[in-house]
Amino acid sequence: MAQLPGPERGDYARDARAVERLRELSAKLHTAAMSKLAWDDLRHFLAFARTGSMQAAAKALSINQSTVQRRIAELEKCVGHRLVERHLGSYRLTQLGEDLRPAAEGVEAAVISFERQLAASDKGLTGTVRVTCGSSVAACLRRTPLIDAFHARYPGLRVELVISDRHLDLSKAEADIAIRVGEPRDEALVCRKIGDATWSVYASRGYVERHGRPHNPEDLKGHLVVDCDNTTANYPGAQWARSVAHHATVAARTDHWQGLILAVKAGGGLAAMPHFQGDNESDLVRVIDDIGLVMPFYLLMHHDMQYTPRVRAFAEFVSSEIKSFRALLSGSNLTGT
Repeated sequence: MAQLPGPERGDYARDARAVERLRELSAKLHTAAMSKLAWDDLRHFLAFARTGSMQAAAKALSINQSTVQRRIAELEKCVGHRLVERHLGSYRLTQLGEDLRPAAEGVEAAVISFERQLAASDKGLTGTVRVTCGSSVAACLRRTPLIDAFHARYPGLRVELVISDRHLDLSKAEADIAIRVGEPRDEALVCRKIGDATWSVYASRGYVERHGRPHNPEDLKGHLVVDCDNTTANYPGAQWARSVAHHATVAARTDHWQGLILAVKAGGGLAAMPHFQGDNESDLVRVIDDIGLVMPFYLLMHHDMQYTPRVRAFAEFVSSEIKSFRALLSGSNLTGT
């Protein structure tokens, strides 16, 4: 398994300096009466700082808006100064809030590092392995015996699929392992390529009956397509379609992958998708078989977690069953390991 360069000691030194800066600023602000600073209040403050609104911060934290406002108010009470202010019917950081944000992020990095190293110290082959992947990969995994085979090999471990079309942050312990398309750029991650996914253009049978079948990318000009938007705008198939079929009519847009599948199945238009997805949808047919799009998939983990027994067990299982994983991603039928 290839290992990318990890963070240098300077990263930890910067975290320590950030924590010290927050202490110094806090002491200057409220030396006499400052109450105990709560990390959870800082977490709510950072969510607001990053999203720019109370509502968006609440959504990011999966809580209600009033809780975000209350926790920020607690933090302001603690430091003795306003960190957030009203502005044009909404909220924004005060200048002090802007000044304190980098220090708060340093505290966050230190807490996350502490939690990650604590998790890495667990030497038992028991518990849960949280594997994050997109909805299409998760659906394919569930159709195979691979997860059951892992459980049979390691009876004390259980795989929890954390299904998200958003890239969860392994550095923040949002998952233990990720299966993702494309080579990672984060130097804190250890990766191994596990297979390639070939893509084609698909349509519903009903769409083909009504509009005919395109035979090559040039034919897409006279057809309807389903496009991706927002968080899915950079998906490989969406980028390919925009570069090749930019004269086609966009009949629907979606910001999540399952929405695209449903729109195509309903006859809303054509879309490119990997064979392991499209070939397993009985309502869909390949209309342009070879579009020259092949995307690599990687198994990823944070370098601090790579030797944790439960994480390493899953990585070694994937290595031992690499032929099955490659067959899954290539769209081949997979009935056993």
